[in-house]
Amino acid sequence: MSTGLAVFDTSVSETNEWLRAIESRLRPCDRQQAYAALRAVLHVLRDRLPLDAVMGLSAQLPMLMRGLLLEGWRPASGPTNLRNPDEFAAAVTNLLPPAFPREPKAVIEVVVGLLCERVDKGEAQKVFQHMPQPLRVFWPAHFRGG
Repeated sequence: MSTGLAVFDTSVSETNEWLRAIESRLRPCDRQQAYAALRAVLHVLRDRLPLDAVMGLSAQLPMLMRGLLLEGWRPASGPTNLRNPDEFAAAVTNLLPPAFPREPKAVIEVVVGLLCERVDKGEAQKVFQHMPQPLRVFWPAHFRGG
C-alpha cells in the first residue's frame, strides 16, 4: 500500500517490520495479535516511565509507532508504581484481547527485546535504568549483565 507520501510509507513499512518480527517470535500470533501485543506492552511500559524517558523513547520509534505509544497517554498522572513483574504482566494482560495465545511474560520479553534491538542502544539503556530492579527481568540478559 502506498500513500504517495514517503514519510508515511516508510513509517508503515517499518511498523510492519516490527509486527512481522513479533509474529515470528510469538508463534502462533497473527498480525492482529502482534499489534495487540506491541500496543499492550508499549502502553504499560510508557505508563511506568517518567515523561522525559517516554519522549526519548518515542523519538526513536517510527512515526506510526510513536502515535501508538502516545495514544491515550495522560502524562500529568505521572508514572505508575508497578514494581512487581507479576503486576506488570497483569497490566499487560488487561490490555490484551481475551484468550491471547501466549503468556504475558513471553509477550513482554519479546516486545522489550525487539525494542532493545531496534532503538538506539543508549536510549534502550536509559529506559532500562528507569525500571525498578524487579522489572528488569524482562530485559535481555546483556542489559542485566548476564
